[in-house]
Amino acid sequence: MSQRIYSNARIITPDEEFTGSVVIDNGSIQAVDRGNTSVPGAQDWAGDWLMPGLVELHTDNLEKHLSPRPGVIWNAHSAMVVHDAQCAAAGITTVLDSVVIGDLDEGGPRCQTQHTSIAALHQCRDEGLMRVVHLLHLRCELSAPDILEVFHQYTSDPLLSLVSMMDHTPGQRQWRDLKSYRRYTERNGRYNDGEFEAMIAQRKADQQAYSLPHRLEIVRESQARGLPLASHDDTLLSDITQAVSEGIGMSEFPTTIEAAQAAREAGMAIIMGGPNMVKGGSHSGNVLAAELAQLDLLDIFSSDYVPSSLLMATFMLGQLEGWTLPKAVRTVTCNPARAIAMHDRGVIAVGLRADLLRVRMNRVGMPVVLQTWQAGERAY
Repeated sequence: MSQRIYSNARIITPDEEFTGSVVIDNGSIQAVDRGNTSVPGAQDWAGDWLMPGLVELHTDNLEKHLSPRPGVIWNAHSAMVVHDAQCAAAGITTVLDSVVIGDLDEGGPRCQTQHTSIAALHQCRDEGLMRVVHLLHLRCELSAPDILEVFHQYTSDPLLSLVSMMDHTPGQRQWRDLKSYRRYTERNGRYNDGEFEAMIAQRKADQQAYSLPHRLEIVRESQARGLPLASHDDTLLSDITQAVSEGIGMSEFPTTIEAAQAAREAGMAIIMGGPNMVKGGSHSGNVLAAELAQLDLLDIFSSDYVPSSLLMATFMLGQLEGWTLPKAVRTVTCNPARAIAMHDRGVIAVGLRADLLRVRMNRVGMPVVLQTWQAGERAY
């Protein structure tokens, strides 16, 4: 790879923003300098932002391509390649693809795609078809009867980088509001009152039978293998207390201020969804990401189900009182990278990977990714 120099760029580091130049060679950052450069061949960025590639710990975007319509299961390789292209276009250079194991809907799309999606992830990587770095995040539905059988199939997977534990039993955590839960579950079909009540009863019975023993085994196996753990939709102080006792380091999408405060006091990284920030609220009626940010209870953004939300949420966050753009950028770059022990990316600094973005604000005030590089190679 020939050396490249980008000049007259608004460089964003973890602590400041300044106009300067960056030298890239052999996939890494060779120099970062303030001010413009007169070196022949330097590319003038005309004041566009130069920031680290985004690091995504939790995205369900692949699911939309695996099951684009109710009852439709799409080719997993096609879904993976298109998902990869969307990540690159959104400025994501490292992505942990979230695969749900343990489907509460027997025979549902997650049950049908969990194995094919992981196989496609490996095959597309092996064939060099990916634009950006893809790793695996197993989302474990604790009350699903068959989850341990599937979990044990993938605990030795070399791409496995994060395990999160979730319990979507209605009446608690994300789905405390049963009216919101009913609206969500009926997005692909209606229940009569009797069917809905029977479904609620079955899911509560499954939770009583399976959730705790499954959780104990998943924690034990993950700790034995040194896998980072996250707790999903923490709501009560007891949720955080349990997570801390299990050595869990991340609280994904806490649903209340109380849970987020407890997570902060315990030293857990707090993850919230970009769509929550962009649209101004949670689709399930839980705490606002902006509200947690204003209380300084936000460490990491996840794009959740909209890849482009990461960059939009970052620039919105940078405008809040008590926040700056460099601090906001940390939530989508170095903070998530460090949470999974990746120390070679997420910062514009000499010696680190040249995972870079060129970003410009358009006329309606939306940040747009113009170019994406992964280890110095053009990905978008």
